[in-house]
Amino acid sequence: MSMDLSVVVPAYNEERRLGPTLAAIREHLEATDQGEWELIVVDDGSTDRTAEIAAEASAADPRIHLVSGDRNRGKGHALRLGVLASYGRRVLITDADLATPIEELELLDKALGDGHEAAIGSRARPGATIDRHQHRLRELLGRTGNFLIRSVAVPGVRDTQCGFKLFDGDRAREAFAAARLRGWGTDVEILQYFRRAGWSVAEVPVRWSHQEGSKVRPLDYVKVLAELTALKARSVRRADVLVALLFLAFSVMLYAGRWVAPAHRYIPDSMQDQNQWEWFFAVTADNVRHLQNPLFTTLQNVPDGVNLMANTVMLGLSVPLAPVTWLLGPAVALNVAMTGGIALTAVAWYRLIRRRLVPHRGAAAVGAALAAFAPPMISHANAHPNFVVLFMIPVIIERALRLCAGTRVVRDGVVLGLCVTYQVFLGEEPLLLAALGMLVFALAYAAVRPDVAREAWRPLARGTGIALAVAVPLVAFPLYWQFFGPQSYKSVLHGDNAGNSPLALISFAERSLAGAKETADALAMNPTEQNAFFGWPLVALAFAIVVRLWERAVVKALAVTVVGAALLSLGPKFRIPLTDVVLPGPWALLSDRPLFESVIESRVAMVCAPALGMLVALALAGLLSAPQRALRYGGPAAVALALLPIVPAPLKTVDRVDVPPFIADGTWRKYLGEGETLVPIPVPDPANAEGLHWQTTAGLGFRIPGGYFNGPWGPDRVGIYGPSPRNTSNLLRDVRSVGRVPKITPAWRLAARQDLEFWKAGVLVLAPQPNETELRETVDELVGRRGKWVGGVWIWDLHRGSQRT
Repeated sequence: MSMDLSVVVPAYNEERRLGPTLAAIREHLEATDQGEWELIVVDDGSTDRTAEIAAEASAADPRIHLVSGDRNRGKGHALRLGVLASYGRRVLITDADLATPIEELELLDKALGDGHEAAIGSRARPGATIDRHQHRLRELLGRTGNFLIRSVAVPGVRDTQCGFKLFDGDRAREAFAAARLRGWGTDVEILQYFRRAGWSVAEVPVRWSHQEGSKVRPLDYVKVLAELTALKARSVRRADVLVALLFLAFSVMLYAGRWVAPAHRYIPDSMQDQNQWEWFFAVTADNVRHLQNPLFTTLQNVPDGVNLMANTVMLGLSVPLAPVTWLLGPAVALNVAMTGGIALTAVAWYRLIRRRLVPHRGAAAVGAALAAFAPPMISHANAHPNFVVLFMIPVIIERALRLCAGTRVVRDGVVLGLCVTYQVFLGEEPLLLAALGMLVFALAYAAVRPDVAREAWRPLARGTGIALAVAVPLVAFPLYWQFFGPQSYKSVLHGDNAGNSPLALISFAERSLAGAKETADALAMNPTEQNAFFGWPLVALAFAIVVRLWERAVVKALAVTVVGAALLSLGPKFRIPLTDVVLPGPWALLSDRPLFESVIESRVAMVCAPALGMLVALALAGLLSAPQRALRYGGPAAVALALLPIVPAPLKTVDRVDVPPFIADGTWRKYLGEGETLVPIPVPDPANAEGLHWQTTAGLGFRIPGGYFNGPWGPDRVGIYGPSPRNTSNLLRDVRSVGRVPKITPAWRLAARQDLEFWKAGVLVLAPQPNETELRETVDELVGRRGKWVGGVWIWDLHRGSQRT
C-alpha cells in the first residue's frame, strides 16, 4: 500500500475532545497537499465513548482507522500499536488535545525535507510560542522534571515530552517495534533509539497551548525517570552482570574471614587501622544522628580534639552508610564499604576499558580485575578503604576524555566538577595520584599524537575551568577547615625511607599466591604499604605487550605512565640493588611541593595498576581475535601464567580481643562525671588504639585522651600520627614496651597530676595485656594508691582519695 502520511492519535477517555480533533486533522490534511494519508486512532482501553466516536468517524471516512487495546496500558503501548499499524512514508504522532495545532506539521515536514529522520515539536526552543501557560507551580514542576529527563537520558534535546513528532516512517516503525516502555517514557526511549542508530533528530520550535483536562501530571515526569531507570536495568547485558557478580564474589572472598563475624574478627595486618576506621564510621554516624559538625570531634585527643576533615574519614561513604552503622554497627559498615567499594571499583574500570579501549568483555574484565585487585590494592585492602574504594577515578577519567571530544563541554565540565567534589570526600591523596597519572598519560599521548592534542586542549581546558568553578565553591569550606581549622597541620612526616626499592617492583607481595612474608617485609614499610610488588612475570609480560603493540599511540602513553609512576615511586633517592650506588630519583622535584610533601611516595606505584590492566586488556583482545589458533589459545594462556603468581589470597583474620565487661556492660558510667574522660592505660596512640574499639562498643558514650589520628605537633604544626607527646603517656608507653617499672619520683607524680588534669581524667582503666603487672605497679605509684579490679579491668577512680605527692 502506498501512503504518504500516517497520523497516529493515542486516546484514553477523550470523548469530549476526540470528535473536534479528528475533524480538525482531516480538514487540514484535505486542505494541504499531503498526498495519500491515513489517520489512526488508538483507543487505549477507554471507559467512555472514545472508541465509539472513533468508530463513527471511521465509518464516515475510510481513511480513519480505529485500533483498540483490550485495556488501558499507557501511552507508550498505544503509540506502539498505532505506529506499527501505519503504512506512511512519514508518521506523525499527535496528542488528542492538539495542544500543538495540526498546522505546525508544515514546520516539521520542512525539517524532514532538510535531511533529518525525525522532527520533534518543541516548546523550549527559541521561536516557540506558548498561547496559554499552565499554572505556575505545575509549569515549574514540569520544567524541573523535563530538565532531569533530558540531563539523564537525552542530552541536547530541550523538550522530550512534547506530543507532536514527525518521523521517517520506516525508521519510526523500526524504533517503535524495538520499544519496551508502555508509559510516558516512550518519547525518550524512541529518541534514544534514534540517537544510537545515528539518525538525525531536529528540534523545531512550535506553537503550543495548555489544554484543560491534560492527562500529563507534573509527577508523571518522575514516572518517566522510573521507567527509564527500569529500562536501563533491563538493557544491561547478562555478561556485564556476570562480570559484576564475579567481582563482588572475589571481593567477598577477600574479606571472607571478617564476614564470618564482622564484630568479632580482626585483620591483624591492618595493625591498628581497623580500630581507627571503625571509629571513623561510628563518629560520622553519631555526628549525622545528632546533626553535629562532621568535620571535628573531641571524642579523641581531649581536650584538643581531632580535625576529621584532615583525617580521611571518607564522608562520601561514612555519611551514606550511617544507617548501616546505626543498625548493624561500624564493623559491618566498614565491611560493606570495603567489600562493595572494591567490587564497584572493578566494575568502574571494566566500564571505562570497554568504552574507551577494547569492546571484548573478557579482555576488559581481566584488565579491570588487575586494576582493582593488583597487589598494591590488596595490601591497602587490609586497612585503607580510601585507597581501594576508587570507583570515582575511572568516572573522572571518562568525563575528562569526553571533554577532549568537545561535544558537550559545559555539561561534561559540570559533571566532572561534581565527580571531583565527591572524590574529595572519598580520598584526596588518591585523587592527587590519579591526577598525576592522568597528567603523565596526557603529556605522553600529546607527544605521540600532537594533532589530537591540538584539537582537544581547548575544550579540555574550558571544561576543566568549568569543573573547577563547580567544585571549588562546594569544597572550599571543608578544605579551609582541613588546612586552617582547629587541629589542622601542614604536612605529615613519613621518614626518609618511604620510597620503593627497585626490587619491590618485580617481587611478590605477601598475600600474592607466589609471595612470602619475609621478602615483602624486607621491601615495604609495613603490610599495608606494599605499594608495588607486581612480580617479574607481569613486568615481563607488560614489556612484551609494549614491544608488540608499540605502533599504537595509546600503548606508548600507557607505557610512559607505568614507567613514570614506577620511577616516581622510588622516592627522592634510591639505591641500585646489590650495590652501594645511590641515585637521585625524580620524586625529588615534587617532594617539597605543597600537597606532595604529605604523600608516601611509594604509593605512586599504585598508578601502574590500572595502566598495566589496560595494557593486558589490549593484548588479550588482540589475542582472542587472532586468526591463528595458536595465538588464540597460547596467548591467553601466557597471560594467565603471568598473572597467576599475583592472584591474591583472602586477607588474614584473627579473633578479636574481647572488650572488658567494665566497658561493654556500661559499668564505666558510674565513674565518670560530666565532661570527664576515661583514660585507657597506656594512653591510646597509633601503636595501641584498642581504646577506640572500647568507645565504639560503648556507643561513643565517653571521651578519651590520646588516640589514633593525624594532628599537629610543635610550633610549626607539623603533622604526626597520634597526639602530641606528654610525660605520662610516654612513660606508660615505655613501660608496656620494655616491661620494667621505673623509679617514680615526685617530679613524675607532679607531671602525672598535671597530665590527668589536662585530660580531664575521671577514671584510669587497665585491661589485661602484655606487661600488665608492670603497668599496674607504675600507675599505683603515680596516683598514690592501688587499683581496684572491676569488670575485668583494673581501675583507679580519681574521685576517691588523694594523690600522693
